[in-house]
Amino acid sequence: MSNTLDASGAGSDTPNLDFAGTTPYEDYVQADVLTHLQHLRSDDPGEMVFLVTTQVMELWFTVIVHEWETAAKALREDDIPVAMDALKRSLRELEALNASWRPLAQLTPGQFNAYRAALGEGSGFQSAMYRRMEFLLGDKSASMLVPHRGAPRVHAELEKALQEPSLYDEVLRLLARRGLSVPQAVLDRDLSRRYEPSPEVEAVWTSLYADPDAQHDLHRLGEVLTDVAELVWRWRNDHLVATRRAMGAKTGTGGSAGVTWLEKRATKNVFPELWTARSHV
Repeated sequence: MSNTLDASGAGSDTPNLDFAGTTPYEDYVQADVLTHLQHLRSDDPGEMVFLVTTQVMELWFTVIVHEWETAAKALREDDIPVAMDALKRSLRELEALNASWRPLAQLTPGQFNAYRAALGEGSGFQSAMYRRMEFLLGDKSASMLVPHRGAPRVHAELEKALQEPSLYDEVLRLLARRGLSVPQAVLDRDLSRRYEPSPEVEAVWTSLYADPDAQHDLHRLGEVLTDVAELVWRWRNDHLVATRRAMGAKTGTGGSAGVTWLEKRATKNVFPELWTARSHV
């Protein structure tokens, strides 16, 4: 005999199925909104996975930006445990983001061309949330705000992120407050410009790695930042490989240089002195 609900629902292991309006799950997740955001522009059945995968990537960008902004704020307040928790969460999120390439990683040119025209001038480099990720990593450029001039709220958020300290800026300020010799010129640099490697900062990381027990929490912070940097590098390389496989060396959507541009991106290290310092330990 199947279980039935009594008037109060007590004494039954059947979940509550009767709601006056939408379900609490729908109210929280907004699943109906999410699952009706797919407006296909071609008749090709492969376009759906491309569109949904791209939307999923945007959601992961949003979560990762939240984590890195949380970490930056905690570092500003000298709260390394909170910063470490946020950074460690972002590692799992970066892994999930990188796995998003798998549905697209083996696209043939013919399969991609079946709906590529539907993208028009659209290109991933126009993603505002991805740009905020890059800004938080210290890769800043005022010119990257130009595509968003027609969206005031988005433009304002990017302008704010451009002018604020990056995650790495907050790390270096923390190192300075802990008595390490971060140059004043690095601390006072124009925050709206791309971070450039510093030999003096490299020396600071070299000292921390040469004697990891001296300031163990800073050494551990350096390692989790290196984990972040590695996963960002893997993201860029997976993007490069998927693009090369789908379209070869053709010009990218939106007029970008396609594979050539991605190859240049893939050679850039995030948090550069954390990598170069290892040669001196």
